[in-house]
Amino acid sequence: MTDRELQLKAVHLRKKTLEAIFEAGAGHTGGGLSCLDILNVLYNRILNVSPKTSSDPHRDRYVQSKGHSVEALYAVLADRGFFPEADLKTICHYKSHYVGHPTRHIPGIEMNTGALGHGLPICIGMALAGKMDSAPYRVFTLLGDGELAEGSNWEAALAAAHYKLDNLTAIIDHNTLQITGHTRDVMSNAPLDEKWRAFGWSVKVLDGHDYAALTGALSRPAEIGKPTCVIANTTKGKGVSFMENVVKWHHGVPNEAELKQALSELSATEANLKGAL
Repeated sequence: MTDRELQLKAVHLRKKTLEAIFEAGAGHTGGGLSCLDILNVLYNRILNVSPKTSSDPHRDRYVQSKGHSVEALYAVLADRGFFPEADLKTICHYKSHYVGHPTRHIPGIEMNTGALGHGLPICIGMALAGKMDSAPYRVFTLLGDGELAEGSNWEAALAAAHYKLDNLTAIIDHNTLQITGHTRDVMSNAPLDEKWRAFGWSVKVLDGHDYAALTGALSRPAEIGKPTCVIANTTKGKGVSFMENVVKWHHGVPNEAELKQALSELSATEANLKGAL
């Protein structure tokens, strides 16, 4: 799949994410849109996993530690065929398994998440088990930059370096905003790249909406004997003008008029991409 084809797919996935949040009447819009390109690359270029191999012990593992942005993950999993796309309309509805955070009731979900700071420690266990078993799989997790205020992440970071888990990649969705404002104001984590290096990780900093850069960084471990941290600089609310870099869209839900405007903007982006083919 070419970069242009992935860009077109991303437009479709952004539409489905917004529609799902609108139908649910709840969700985390800004963070879902900021991490969607990362998920798009992971599931269409990187991860050795599919609906047919989701129980294969040699499959790659992905855990979404920033579980509140689950609507984007649901959209990607539906697109990859893990469950019917029609299921997206049932998110947060009565008796639906599709709730506001990842749950293993859903095909393709490896681990329940939502309590921040849990995904990376879980992935340490998965990666360490893979090393002990000489298994070929890789382990990936996605964290929010605001999530890094949780101390459990840094305990896990120490353990990953200690055990030389080069089969582990942590991706930071560095959109610089969290629920109450800019991360730099709530709990600054700067200099983020230097912190991860000091904890013994190999670090790559890149544009989290650049498919070539993401593919290059995620295709293989950055360094033998070290876990990889990819700091993906992203835009909260990416793709919708009035949502980009606006804190209220952390968990804002579009009304009918806002959804119509957002879908119109995305359709215009889609038309431009098709015209450039």
